[in-house]
Amino acid sequence: MSIKLRLTIMNFLQFFLWGTWLTSIGVYLGGTLHFEGSQIGAIFTTLGIAAFIMPTIIGIIADKYINAEKLYGICHIIGGATLVWAAQISTPEAMFKAMLLNSLFYMPTISLCYSVSYHILSKSQFDVIKDFPNIRVWGTIGFIIAMWVVDAMGWTASNMQLYFGAVASIALGLYAFTLPKCEVKKEKTKNLYEALGIDALVLFKTPKMLVFFLFAILLGAALQITNAFGQEFLVSFNQFDEYKNSFGVLHPGIIMSISQISETVFILTIPFFLKKFGIKKVMLMAMLAWVLRFGLFSIGNPGTGVILIILSNIVYGMAFDFFTISGSLFVEKETDAKIRSSAQGLYLMMTNGLGIILGGYFSGFVVDLYTQGSNRNWPQIWLVFAGYALSMAILFFLLFKHEHKPEDFKTVKH
Repeated sequence: MSIKLRLTIMNFLQFFLWGTWLTSIGVYLGGTLHFEGSQIGAIFTTLGIAAFIMPTIIGIIADKYINAEKLYGICHIIGGATLVWAAQISTPEAMFKAMLLNSLFYMPTISLCYSVSYHILSKSQFDVIKDFPNIRVWGTIGFIIAMWVVDAMGWTASNMQLYFGAVASIALGLYAFTLPKCEVKKEKTKNLYEALGIDALVLFKTPKMLVFFLFAILLGAALQITNAFGQEFLVSFNQFDEYKNSFGVLHPGIIMSISQISETVFILTIPFFLKKFGIKKVMLMAMLAWVLRFGLFSIGNPGTGVILIILSNIVYGMAFDFFTISGSLFVEKETDAKIRSSAQGLYLMMTNGLGIILGGYFSGFVVDLYTQGSNRNWPQIWLVFAGYALSMAILFFLLFKHEHKPEDFKTVKH
């Protein structure tokens, strides 16, 4: 089996196992276990907590003590065991603990997956810049296929999605031990201070970068809102006779997977948009796309309004990619080479760490605020989120000062 195929399988399974539950667990927690919105939101904050803490620690261990592919495998095997535990839980407190433990072992595997891929490709004399994107795209495909399988098997509101994810996680963990070795490089001196991005805090002295990182937190809060509540929103229409047999209610996973399909398209447009319009306008496009993402949900339905739901999912590709990837490229261009890695770590902590934590609690609070009994006022909920995104866009336009230079992005490659 070729190296590229082996790495493709690894990337496919890496995101396949996440797709088994990430966008559908909200239906299981809210519809089957009857958790409150704030309890569901809290469970999604575990992703942010883990992203804030673990990638750095696991990265240092992989740098200094244990081969990356072995550590990667260990994390996935333990992560699979935590999903088995989560599948047997029915209380919010215990579920929070189980999913926190799962996140602590899953989130660092994302960066480990990239590190292992880069190492093996380089060792095998492949061009990482040219060859890795073609491998990584199979991760998104894996995520989409997992969503479809869970949907087709009728596991959207069942704990079977967690058992399914556990099997995929353990299988990937065992598969990792068959990969070529990624030897520990003991000469590395990367320490916790550098890895946490603390030395990149000097960027906060620059008003432009301070504003950028603050908005990275605020915009990061939007990342998991529809993952937590999107499918539950669609399934909630089953209480109406005119919608209960509609495709969107019966197959919410397939409808929501359009978001991930859109991601694979919009990522290819980023070099053009960054060079043509600059980071400020591109980030504003992302924020306005979030307004549309939530606003279209507020007026859409699985029947005659299904086209609005589909448009919302298409817009998601711009909302997600133009923020996360363009932001990372901006940090790359604006920071000194000496702290570039630390700056990227800081950006990750702001968006996937503090941002997701903030978004989890904020979204849960809003959902509970507009819930009476078992009925959620979804149009109002989505309008609140749309208003939040619009407020960010206005403030970002007024506060972020940056002069665009097209030549800054002429070497951007994907």
